[in-house]
Amino acid sequence: MKPLKEYNIQFVGLKLGKHHFDYQIDKKFFEHFEYDDFNDVNINVDLLFEKKTTFLELHFKASGTINLNCDTTNEPYDQAIDGQLNLVVKFGEAFNDENEEILIIPHGEYELNVAQYIYEMIILAIPIKRIHPGIADGTLQSEILKKLEELSPKDIKEKQKSEEIDPRWNTLKKLLTDK
Repeated sequence: MKPLKEYNIQFVGLKLGKHHFDYQIDKKFFEHFEYDDFNDVNINVDLLFEKKTTFLELHFKASGTINLNCDTTNEPYDQAIDGQLNLVVKFGEAFNDENEEILIIPHGEYELNVAQYIYEMIILAIPIKRIHPGIADGTLQSEILKKLEELSPKDIKEKQKSEEIDPRWNTLKKLLTDK
């Protein structure tokens, strides 16, 4: 897997201070990572790159929408995405990315590819359970949703009210409450 060239930042030629980079993320970006759970992607990533004398600070902010399928009904919907990631890049003897907030790159490096960090930030900003907003407010009309409601078990309290309880059990219930 070759790194995406447009996400390379050549920091050697940059002056000390803050620099801004903007990236428009679409479905092709995720195809590079062989991730195809999305129907459509429209995310804007703003990167504040701060070069200091001995290290680099990167502050990623992502906002936009991802069109994905609901886990319950499999209906497509737009999920709003807001994500942030802070990364400190230090220089050392060898490459080390074991810490999620600190990246160590060799002294001779002159550029940094940020595609992997953008990918991870967006993936982690997606909720684990993907629920269509129409399910919560009751506006979604779907055959799958109707079938789920039809097959859902009745409430336990409703079952207890509908069934007549044998009076002998009431005396046994008193034993549980008396201590």
